[in-house]
Amino acid sequence: MTDVTVPRLDAPGSPASTARLLAGAAGRIDAPDVVLAISRGGARTVHTGGGAEPGPIPRERLRYELGSASKPFAGLLLARLVAQGRVRYEDRAADLLAPGLPVHPSVRRITLRHLLTHTSGLPGLPADFYPQAVPRWSSDPYGNYPADRVVRAFLRARPRHRPGTRWHYSNFAVSVLGHTLAAATGTPWEVLLTQQVLAPLGLEATLLRPGPDGTDATGHRRDGTPLPALDTGGFTAAGALRSTPLDLLTFLEAHTGAAPGSPTDPALGAALAEVVRPVLRRGLRHAHTHTLTWFQHPSPYGPVLFHAGATLGQQAFLGFRPDTGLAVAATATRRVHRKDTFVATAYELLTETP
Repeated sequence: MTDVTVPRLDAPGSPASTARLLAGAAGRIDAPDVVLAISRGGARTVHTGGGAEPGPIPRERLRYELGSASKPFAGLLLARLVAQGRVRYEDRAADLLAPGLPVHPSVRRITLRHLLTHTSGLPGLPADFYPQAVPRWSSDPYGNYPADRVVRAFLRARPRHRPGTRWHYSNFAVSVLGHTLAAATGTPWEVLLTQQVLAPLGLEATLLRPGPDGTDATGHRRDGTPLPALDTGGFTAAGALRSTPLDLLTFLEAHTGAAPGSPTDPALGAALAEVVRPVLRRGLRHAHTHTLTWFQHPSPYGPVLFHAGATLGQQAFLGFRPDTGLAVAATATRRVHRKDTFVATAYELLTETP
């Protein structure tokens, strides 16, 4: 196990106490590779551990599959394009994807905002996704469902609810958002995300596909069997990103204003402010709050914004506290299981750390 910071002080919030906190938290996570990283106003502490022997590249510099923790990147991209005046939140997706093509009236009403905030009425995945995915559910469920099939499934969809009336988490919807923004700008999703989000924030180690050999973390099944890199097929915007814990801290620090050389571009600054603003409530007594792209909960230290993600063999957690500048990035290389403590441990670091 290694700690990037060198403990010197012992007061709460000091490097020494933070290093001990992370070491204790990592001990509660069962995975071959674990990285827990905290930034306090830009001052970082990173703890690495896990049951496997470390490789030649430090764990905090490996790229981990983010799964659904890719969605905040998609949300920031949409917010920046809106700030630039290139699209509007109320633009209708079908009009941008297939102008003039007859679609169901409910599909016609689905806007970019509906897609991002999981209020489109679309299911989690297209109905015809499952027959081809089930035979390879534990190895490659998405790879044989390409982008054009996602778009076709959207254009012939029959939403379960009128858009804007109910919240239902949907990888399908966010994937459609990605294809819609690519169509609206005439730019492939990977290029668009890189130009608008990754490059401006200096996220050079964040990619949408596996990097050079040895630079990506290896996921594992519950029994510890290694898995190949995940192919997300046409669901790129919903879960294809791979990133290092250090890049993830930089991404989070941009939201708290603690990133070195914080972006001065007005559109990016406006987007970063927009994605932390609450936009909807749901659930019993409207207890659950959401921004455009983050889940928001209360804590003793002010609101916390977070998003978790999981792939076939990896997990990721991103979160920050806007009021205090605390940010938490966590990764692990074992598939989630019933008694898994990864998300709960990372969430506790975010909500209970002074």
